[in-house]
Amino acid sequence: MKRAVVLLSGGMDSAVTLALARRQGFACHALSLAYGQRHASELQAAARVAAMLGAVEHKIVDVDLRGIGGSALTADIEVPPHDRAHPADEIPATYVPARNTIMLSLALGWAEVLGADGIWCGVNAVDYSGYPDCRPAFVDAFERLANVATRAGTQGHRLHVHAPLMRMSKADIVREGVALGLDFSATVSCYRADAEGRACGRCDACALRARGFADANVPDPTRYA
Repeated sequence: MKRAVVLLSGGMDSAVTLALARRQGFACHALSLAYGQRHASELQAAARVAAMLGAVEHKIVDVDLRGIGGSALTADIEVPPHDRAHPADEIPATYVPARNTIMLSLALGWAEVLGADGIWCGVNAVDYSGYPDCRPAFVDAFERLANVATRAGTQGHRLHVHAPLMRMSKADIVREGVALGLDFSATVSCYRADAEGRACGRCDACALRARGFADANVPDPTRYA
């Protein structure tokens, strides 16, 4: 069976990504990052999702990004409400510098050790918050890097970075998850989720998630504080 490393945050996008990789016949090794995020209950959600969707194993790696800060998720910066007015081209305060680069780098290392055929991630360039590391150019650039920076890549074992949700709306992602039989109540998306994983209902992540369920005409199973 083909092997894959799947980045699993515990949110709805990464859960659908894991389900898609499983459907395509991959033996999935799920990887989560404890990076000092304020919404640590997402790691508990990731463990639930990994078990629910039959991941071969689930690994949590500690990389404390609070050491560099620079984000509302890793520093003493307020998470802004989703209705705060800001320029369309502004990168929001919840952007975490280098987070996706670090996550993919760790996934790349593990994929090489496992002899995996690819890395799967749930980045999305349609219904997202404006993060530069959720765009096609970033994923394409990282795949090129992966194949010149690794022993596997330079010896002919080409590694692919799969981002199956890249051009999907949140509503499309909800519909895909429903079609895959995914229980979205196991996931946590909120940037300010409490210790029990209950959502704040006010941040960008909550707004995008709620709109996705509404647009898909699917009941929202999110638990709110």
